[in-house]
Amino acid sequence: MDWKENLPLILGALALIIFQFFVRRKRSPETSQQELVQNLAAEVRLNLRIADFFSFEYKARRFMTTTWQLNKNKLDFLDKALQNNISDAFIMVEDYNQQIAAAKKNKSTSYMANINTDKLKGLLAKCQEGLEQWLLLKILFLLLLYNE
Repeated sequence: MDWKENLPLILGALALIIFQFFVRRKRSPETSQQELVQNLAAEVRLNLRIADFFSFEYKARRFMTTTWQLNKNKLDFLDKALQNNISDAFIMVEDYNQQIAAAKKNKSTSYMANINTDKLKGLLAKCQEGLEQWLLLKILFLLLLYNE
């Protein structure tokens, strides 16, 4: 096979990689902060739903921590109280996930005896309220900025 036959494909792939590099570099910090808060709020809402329907069986569904794991060191733009609530909630979620994993592994519900969904729901509700408030303030700020 001659490399000249594949030259358009190679150039197209290279152009796509260069385009993605420049698109990602041009994101403003505000946009990435807003996306981070939106993703974290979605994860909090999902965890609230999981907590609402949590069953103390060893087949219980684990809580989501993906956004938290990827971005827990990037939340310094949020106020300290909200940062602490988010941190406390997701540390609790991670602990509960370990207990659920142990219960699944050993097929025993005794590992989940310390799971307190009411306390978790309270923390997650505070997180949800704080994140939604941050998003509303951000949207209001952008509306005021564009209306000037």
